[in-house]
This record gives sequence, structure tokens and C-alpha cells, in this order.
Amino acid sequence: MGVRIEPAIAANRAAVVALWQASGLTRPWNDPAADFDLALTNPTSAVLLARDGPALVGSVMVGFDGHRGWVYYLATDPGRLGQGIGKALVQAAEQWLKTFGCLRIRLMVRDDNLAARGFYAAIGYDDQAIVTMGRTLD
Repeated sequence: MGVRIEPAIAANRAAVVALWQASGLTRPWNDPAADFDLALTNPTSAVLLARDGPALVGSVMVGFDGHRGWVYYLATDPGRLGQGIGKALVQAAEQWLKTFGCLRIRLMVRDDNLAARGFYAAIGYDDQAIVTMGRTLD
């Protein structure tokens, strides 16, 4: 059976968060369950799932801020790396963004994550030479 991409629903939260954790994407200062919930309640964001039969084999969070599209939490089941699942999810996120008229897509990768940087370069993404700055709003 082939991998299919579908939108997540609230009932998928625990499985998706577990996948994000297994993929090493979560950090103590971010609540992945809250991120998932917020993405599902906002009309300009979504979580897309990759399934092989009933099995969850990947996911990506995507959002449109009115100017640029953003990709977060791209994850593939660690046992399924190298099978094109991540690429299929990025393509699905791009198509989702196009429905909003989005022309530019961005994502953030930690400087030292060479595997992720190599993956994105291989599918046509390039280093934008941008410094991202931020702060936490209380």
C-alpha cells in the first residue's frame, strides 16, 4: 500500500506528538501538544499526516502568515527514513500553501542539524542567509 497524505484531526494529537518526540523535534520550552492544537484551530495552519495504511509514518505542520508560508515539525518515522516520506510531506505543505496564494515558503533549521539541512538542500531549498531573532511574550 502507498503512503497517502491527509489532514490531521484532534484525535491524532497523541500519535503526532509521539512521532515528533521520536524524531527529536521537541524542546522543553515548546509544548508540542499546544502547538498541534493551535495549528488545528487556526484556519491558516494545518498539520498534515503521512499514512501507510493505518500507520502514521510522518507529519508536517504548515502555516501561512499572510506573506510567507512556514513549515514546522517535519517528521518521518525513524524506521522509514530515506523512503521519500519527508519529500512527499514538504510537497503537500507547498500545495496547501498555494491554496492561499502563498508564493514564498520558509522554515527554520538549527545550524548544527546537518542532516536536515542536507535533506532540504536535496529537495531544492537553499540557505537564505537570514538571522532569525525573537523573544518570548509573557
